[in-house]
Amino acid sequence: MEFNTIKKVYFIGIGGIGMSALARYFKLHGAEVHGYDRTETELTRALAAEGMHVHYTDDVTLIPEGIDLVVWTPAVPKDLKELNWFQDRGYPLKKRAEVLGIISRAKKCVAIAGTHGKTTTSTMTAHLLRACGVDATAFVGGISGNLGSNFVEGKSDWVVVEADEYDRSFLHLHPDVAVLNSLDPDHLDIYGTPEAVVESYKQFARQIKPGGILIYKHGLPLEDVAAELEASGRKVFTFGIENGYYEAVNVHVEHGQTVFGLTSTIVDWPALRMNYPGLHNVLNATAAIAATLGAGGFSTEIPAALLAFKGVKRRFDTILKTDQVVYVDDYAHHPAELEATIQAARSMYPDKKLTGIFQPHLFTRTRDFAEGFAAALDKLDECLLLPIYPARELSIPGVTSEMLLNKMTLKNKRIIQKDEILVTLKQHPPELLLTMGAGDIDTFIEPIKRLLEFRL
Repeated sequence: MEFNTIKKVYFIGIGGIGMSALARYFKLHGAEVHGYDRTETELTRALAAEGMHVHYTDDVTLIPEGIDLVVWTPAVPKDLKELNWFQDRGYPLKKRAEVLGIISRAKKCVAIAGTHGKTTTSTMTAHLLRACGVDATAFVGGISGNLGSNFVEGKSDWVVVEADEYDRSFLHLHPDVAVLNSLDPDHLDIYGTPEAVVESYKQFARQIKPGGILIYKHGLPLEDVAAELEASGRKVFTFGIENGYYEAVNVHVEHGQTVFGLTSTIVDWPALRMNYPGLHNVLNATAAIAATLGAGGFSTEIPAALLAFKGVKRRFDTILKTDQVVYVDDYAHHPAELEATIQAARSMYPDKKLTGIFQPHLFTRTRDFAEGFAAALDKLDECLLLPIYPARELSIPGVTSEMLLNKMTLKNKRIIQKDEILVTLKQHPPELLLTMGAGDIDTFIEPIKRLLEFRL
């Protein structure tokens, strides 16, 4: 399918972060963009302001005539009336990942994959490349502080994409440079077993183009596929903290900044600086630097570009910072992500009492990783637990936030409803507050910020 001939495109689930990036791509290329999403959000309002037609009712009478392409995401329910209407009438339907694969196939592609760190690493890579002489196009899974969007079109033949493992979507990609950040099990509702997750990542790595590069975190079980790639003429590099080909060393916090050295056979920086805390962000930065060098970015520009990185919305996003209170919001929704976010907060503000509000996301994920969630949340000083956000799922008997609470050893813990958040924070003002989750907890960011500002 030639996308440059498409005049009218329809998105089912247009408000998704990956879907909206594609919608912006088609709008920029002259197509008329229409779409449905279940709820109105800041992002869907932005799309409408950019000239796209968005509605929020699953109503086939709102579908315009003359649609050339329908893009959908597996995250939408299979019984959605609009989806079935298009399927029954034989419209050309393509999954979001398939469309991204077709667009990226015509370019040189940097694909960032892994259970955690994809969005920060892909956004950082796009920023570094553009600052280092490679004007890359980017489709990323968050709103970049530097780009001001989740999509930007560049003039070079390079594109940076976030490679999503959900529904094996990333197997539509054939990158020139691929990054693998982590292989922790997730989406077991799709994969069934942790071993199947790893095998899917290996298949993704095998799809790297001839002469391409695999960059993966030191210690991941990828030695066999790395040997295959090297035997076929492709290059393999590892990265890590105190290990790997790209080795981050001497990580510490200095004047509110994260400082670390980075060494390899081609670079040796004793003190790189960035404004984002946590060992996970040191790993993300190291991977992004390796990818930037792999795609031909100028190494001389990297230190200044890293320092200028403004982060990603909902990734350790500092909403409010005063002498009295610090409020940070994060998308963390997997135990390893909670651990990383809590560790980052501790490293940046070691003397403050840490209160976390967590909204679990999906019944299956909560069930599959209950012990890990409990262990991560136990690292808070105070935990306020919201009910599970169901997203696309029906409830599972016995899988509740109460189940998580009972597995925790932390004494200062309780379950609250969403309508109790503001009252609870008013009665018990926090010193350092983290809101975490991938559901609709983000709708409380502004109200919480206003409450905390009002108390100053």
